[in-house]
Amino acid sequence: MTRPGAEKGPPEARNGPPGATDAAAGAEDRSGAGADMSGAEGRLSGDESGAHGPGDGVVERRLHPVTPLRRAWAPVAVIVGWAVHDPDQAQRQLSRLTTTTLLLGLAVLIPAAALYGFLTWWFTHFAVTDTELRIRTGLLFRRTAHIRLERIQAVDVTQPLLARVAGVAKLKLDVIGTGKKDELAFLGADEARALRAELLARAAGLAPETAHEVGEAPSRQLLRVPPGVLAVSLLLTGATWGTLIAAVVVPTLLWLATHNLWTVLATALPLLGAAGASSAGRFVGEYDWTVAESPDGLRLDHGLLDRVHETVPPGRVQTVRIVEPVLWRRRGWVRVELDVAGSSNSVLVPVAPREIAESVVTRVLPGVTVPTDAMLWRAPRRAARCRPLWWRGYGLAVTDAVFAARYGLLRRSLALVPHAKVQSVRLTQGPWQRALRLADVRVDTGANKTATARLRDADEAARLLRAQAERSRTGRRDALPDRWMA
Repeated sequence: MTRPGAEKGPPEARNGPPGATDAAAGAEDRSGAGADMSGAEGRLSGDESGAHGPGDGVVERRLHPVTPLRRAWAPVAVIVGWAVHDPDQAQRQLSRLTTTTLLLGLAVLIPAAALYGFLTWWFTHFAVTDTELRIRTGLLFRRTAHIRLERIQAVDVTQPLLARVAGVAKLKLDVIGTGKKDELAFLGADEARALRAELLARAAGLAPETAHEVGEAPSRQLLRVPPGVLAVSLLLTGATWGTLIAAVVVPTLLWLATHNLWTVLATALPLLGAAGASSAGRFVGEYDWTVAESPDGLRLDHGLLDRVHETVPPGRVQTVRIVEPVLWRRRGWVRVELDVAGSSNSVLVPVAPREIAESVVTRVLPGVTVPTDAMLWRAPRRAARCRPLWWRGYGLAVTDAVFAARYGLLRRSLALVPHAKVQSVRLTQGPWQRALRLADVRVDTGANKTATARLRDADEAARLLRAQAERSRTGRRDALPDRWMA
């Protein structure tokens, strides 16, 4: 595991006058009307020959000219989907076609698909105004997405394998209050990075007239996961071996019991797919994982085939989990996961030595010290009547900064929730817990996740409930604004 500290650029943060205020402009407004949009005035490279917004003097921009090739597959995909859905009917229909008819069909289908791809590209525009990003799409039914800049949670740049060959990239936006990402696919690679830098600067509050001049923020690499370490960590993960064993044992037993090949294949293929996703799939997705620090937040770069560039805004992280599988403990490795409100980012560090991982956690949660095992309050011994053996994995620690709860025996997970991010606190008791005078204390965060201190003494849980509610109130009152580059 390497931990280089060389600067990729000057360390000072990008400062600028605050721009748009933290208005309570709610979730994005999506209308189906075909109204024209306003846009930024030619601030990025690329095709900017789009239509002008009426009376606003700004220019709308189109996506990269390679985009029609991607969208031309839609009519072909419909036919392929029909053939897969009803293969017998498709085979009968194809057997009736003569060579001349088949060639004529292809002569019609290919130009129609190309025309569809061109028209959908032609009628797609985007623009950056002083307050929002607007994306106008639709060939027959028009759709305009109004994305408020201060509601942008994260901006990610992804490059699938073919997109990397073509020199284009996809821009994905996580927006507060929405479950689905909006995206611009595809832009030129340089244009995507420049637009991402501008949107991040605008979301941070920089003035519109200076945001587009800021450019990519400097970054400092914190850690890089070598491919060899990643491969060994996957081999030492129980889920990998569990799915592989199931993929071998279950089909074998079914064959001995039924001697039906189709039953065996219907069971073996999903199990093999799960085994591949938990091993080879994770290796491909987490290959060359790099974490870098910048004024925008923490930057994550990873991927062997599809290259992904993500941003984690530290101020909006709701929970950090330090996961320690049993086979990693001799090597001192941990995995760091996180919950970000409105974002799909879920992994911060796939594998790293504990001390390095904890140093990255302090960048996400400034001023937080990760509790050690000695600092955790264990569950009382009578908890063994509720959870025999597993109760030993439960622990709790409360510091001035975080609520920390640990659970799991073979796969330990320590959840760190900043007091300012706690939305509600609950005390729950089942009938057996009431008989044993035990209770669970649950804290809910803005990412719709819960961290639970399990099987605590009932009196201790009641005191913890009242104290945590007070800490959450004071934490929210004293918290810094969740603005990037603040």
